[in-house]
Amino acid sequence: MDTKFIYRLLSIPVTLLFSLSFDRKMAKTSVEMLTASAQIPQQDRNEASRLYKAGVQLYRLGELQKALETFQRSLVIVRNSKLQDKANILNYIGQIYHSLGQDTKAVLAYEQALAIFKQTAEPRQDGANTSRINQGITLSNIGLSYQSLGQYGKALKFHSSALAIFKQVGNKSRARLARIGEGTTLTYIGGLYNSIGEYPKSLRFLEQARAITKEVRNLSGEGLALRNIGEVYDNLQQYPKAISFLQPALQIALLSGDRSEEAASLLSLGRVYNNLGQETKALELYQQVLTISQKLGYRRIEGATLHEMGTVYQNLKQYPKALKLYQQVLAITIEQLDPPAEALTRTSFGSTLLESGQAAAGAKMLLSAINIWESLRPGLTDVYKVSIFETQAKTYRQLQQAMIAQGKINSALEIAERGRSKAFVELLTSRLSANYKNPPTIKQLTIDQIKLLAKKEKATLVEYSIISDKLLYIWVVQPTGAVAFKQVDLPSISIIELVRSSRKSLGLRGRGVPANTTVDTVPQIGKLKQLHKLLIEPIAKSLPTDPNQRVIFIPQNELFLVPFPALIDHNDKYLIEKHSILTAPAIQVLQLTSQKRERLGGGIFTSRQGKDALVVGNPIMPSIVTKTGEKAQQLPTLPGAEVEAVQVAKLLKTRAMTGKLATKASILQQMNQARIIHLATHGLLDDFKGLGVPGAIALAPDNTGQINDGLLTADEILNLNLNAVLVVLSACDTGEGRITGDGVVGLSRSLISAGASSVIVSLWAVSDDSTEFLMTRFYENLRQNPDQAVALRNAMLTTMKQYSRPLDWAAFTLIGEP
Repeated sequence: MDTKFIYRLLSIPVTLLFSLSFDRKMAKTSVEMLTASAQIPQQDRNEASRLYKAGVQLYRLGELQKALETFQRSLVIVRNSKLQDKANILNYIGQIYHSLGQDTKAVLAYEQALAIFKQTAEPRQDGANTSRINQGITLSNIGLSYQSLGQYGKALKFHSSALAIFKQVGNKSRARLARIGEGTTLTYIGGLYNSIGEYPKSLRFLEQARAITKEVRNLSGEGLALRNIGEVYDNLQQYPKAISFLQPALQIALLSGDRSEEAASLLSLGRVYNNLGQETKALELYQQVLTISQKLGYRRIEGATLHEMGTVYQNLKQYPKALKLYQQVLAITIEQLDPPAEALTRTSFGSTLLESGQAAAGAKMLLSAINIWESLRPGLTDVYKVSIFETQAKTYRQLQQAMIAQGKINSALEIAERGRSKAFVELLTSRLSANYKNPPTIKQLTIDQIKLLAKKEKATLVEYSIISDKLLYIWVVQPTGAVAFKQVDLPSISIIELVRSSRKSLGLRGRGVPANTTVDTVPQIGKLKQLHKLLIEPIAKSLPTDPNQRVIFIPQNELFLVPFPALIDHNDKYLIEKHSILTAPAIQVLQLTSQKRERLGGGIFTSRQGKDALVVGNPIMPSIVTKTGEKAQQLPTLPGAEVEAVQVAKLLKTRAMTGKLATKASILQQMNQARIIHLATHGLLDDFKGLGVPGAIALAPDNTGQINDGLLTADEILNLNLNAVLVVLSACDTGEGRITGDGVVGLSRSLISAGASSVIVSLWAVSDDSTEFLMTRFYENLRQNPDQAVALRNAMLTTMKQYSRPLDWAAFTLIGEP
């Protein structure tokens, strides 16, 4: 069971880390600031000082409620003070509210403290005054509270502001304080990325944080970083490695007397042992955590621990025990105003109800979890929306199961669609909106809207949903409105492994390799038949008999890499021989691309034919660097791509941009105006800018002197405003990218998001000669029939007569509006 959302943010606020490292110094400074105020009578000053010291001591002992009351009494005494004493007390009050899980109140206290620190800051060139550092501390603490509230976009902004302050401090007397703040804030950011499923990025930040904490000898900060690193490795299912970080984190917590971190480290260790199947060991650790959390009032940790115990009993099929525990946890998460934890608890609660035969109650609970998950998305960038969905997809899958268990086939399809390509749909909706910055609220598709779209497209829609390694759901929506459903039990070999092995059996190679390279066809046929048996045979009777009628496949995860045209039935017929095939990331994406196509209007060819087409082939190849420190290497030339571009350009009555003419700058100038864009060059899968959007198209360098000059990357394409009816990427692997629950994040997604209503991309590296032949046939067919799906099908049928292997003709797939 995935429970990282419940306790991912059991972190020590920055101010406490300072106090753990500078106990005497910080206490002395704070007392002096309190007693220095001339506005407070001597007797009150003494009482305020006493209360402040008592509050700090109670806080460190974990007596949170008593500490809160003590600080509040101290705050009343110094309420008229204009110095930083009031802000220091407010910061501690904020920390206590955070520890108690009351983060809305914590933010209010921090914001008051921040306002005071800004008022009392004295301008210095090195930016090293204490108020500036305190601003950074408070900003970081606010970010941590927003993390706990699931407002990740806001959290990142506050953490970034805090980091900027800490890095500005150059005065030697303040440098160590700033470095402690920097290290702790980096830990928080690493924890945030762990929460949204960005594990490699999380580790990068956490390792930076760990290095800083060791450099400044901040033992408590190092323990916090170690625990967070251990939790990332737990999520990556690298359990021995997780333990190797969590054990020293626990030892540091014990050494420093930090009961909160002790409890959090024990909890994380328990989760690892539970994942290893050592339930008894896990329960022993959970019991230790409960003892600490219940004694000291750590309600969030208590809730997390009860949840973990619930997962143990759920896995053991002791459902009454699990349900009782989840009921307790749900009450705590609601009390603590912790939306991510509440959503996860509702998911666990709902799945247990489903497993125990209570499908209707389970469905209700799971739907409430989805509503909470979706409320956490605003404020995140597109890349992070993709990542966070990966951590939430399980809820959508289980709700589909709950609907099917009740016989609600149409409702299950609505949920399958609701949980598909959400970030893509939001991105497309905002791009199509007249008000780009404030797009309309996205409404989920209903079954009636899905049926209407099938009728409008005159297409049969086939949607796949991978529920587990053993179970696949398939829906077929016909243009008549009829809906068929099949539940497919998967074989012992996972469908993901089958897809990967089928691709390997094709003998994939790079563009520029001759199409007559020897490849064994026997393994190809066997794997392609297996895929047909699983993906097509169960629904074959619901597919159209007219080969010119369109079938639009909506795959999921690795199914995006399936070469549907090349799947072979028991009569040794390829699927493309029987159907005109397209794919789409989601039915709602298809609806949005259809809207874009309607706005563009007209046919694929207009009276401005030559001016509407942009054709590129075999540009002067750029030199690329894929890893830091490596020497740049020029990509090989593609003579066949140049021949292809010249042929295509003749058919489109325009001039091909080749060689040195096809610079990135010149192509970008023409892309937004072109109605048809054809790019015959290298396609690359790397994420060259590290922005989470992999993929690039090789164009001629602009001689800017920059690294990878000449590459048009997927993230750059996202910023274009295309008006293309069709974009053809006649290049290697352009249909691939990062496989996510949101679809394939790569070139095709970027092009459609940028405004293209349909895209043709390749699922593997293609050869020059067969690709040139196929593309020429495609455009010849398109001039006869503007239906792109039919034109591509006929081009494939013609190509397979000359190049018989699927490797040579089945790579290209049409995505979007045909």
